[in-house]
Amino acid sequence: MTVQSQKDLIGLMKIGQIVGKILQEMLAAVEPGITTGELDAMGAAMLKQYGARSAPIVTYNFPGATCISINDEAAHGIPGGRVIQPGDLVNIDVSAELNGYYADTGASIPVPPVSPLVQKLCDCAQHALTKGIDAARSGRRMYRIGQAMESEVKRCGFKSIKDLPGHGVGRKLHEPPSVPGFYKRSAKERLTDGLVITIEPFVSVSAQHIVQDEDGWTLVTTDGSLAVQYEHTVVITKDKPILLTKVD
Repeated sequence: MTVQSQKDLIGLMKIGQIVGKILQEMLAAVEPGITTGELDAMGAAMLKQYGARSAPIVTYNFPGATCISINDEAAHGIPGGRVIQPGDLVNIDVSAELNGYYADTGASIPVPPVSPLVQKLCDCAQHALTKGIDAARSGRRMYRIGQAMESEVKRCGFKSIKDLPGHGVGRKLHEPPSVPGFYKRSAKERLTDGLVITIEPFVSVSAQHIVQDEDGWTLVTTDGSLAVQYEHTVVITKDKPILLTKVD
């Protein structure tokens, strides 16, 4: 969507802060011994507390209030009985709707002990997100976002997963345009004032593609390598984007 009024911006900021706070609370609760289902129940309870609705459930009838993916699972992991272990790499993606507005955010967190490789992977993806956000300006081509992110990923010696782009958001969970997380020359549309999108690098140790697991939802790297994702919902402006999901 494109922000048309102060009411739109206020509505987006409200749901953006809600999913941002829920993500932070869930990340803080990640520890060995907790199940992904217990983490998801925490997220579901907080959504209810805020009067918001899980976007994956509303949109896709997803079997969880949030998506929780571990290690080689790049996205859409189903919460359940899986117990988080020392050394796991956990990604949490929280998206929700409130009063007709949607926002989407995500982050990965390593569970100690954290190997140098995993720390480097997480740091790289976070830096790539910052680079992508810095490149997102009204009037620029869409491909500038992915170009900036992929440049950072390559510099780190990792791979950008090419099957999982960012996307428009706001009135629905997934809207046009697609926001590639790598340099895609054909993504030539110009960013416009007020456009609401997610910027989200998906970075893996060595895989550029994902496949769907037999559960019909979870997306895993083709070679079993570790994957991370970091995501903000933003509003495009002539200057730095407004980060709707950033919680101070």
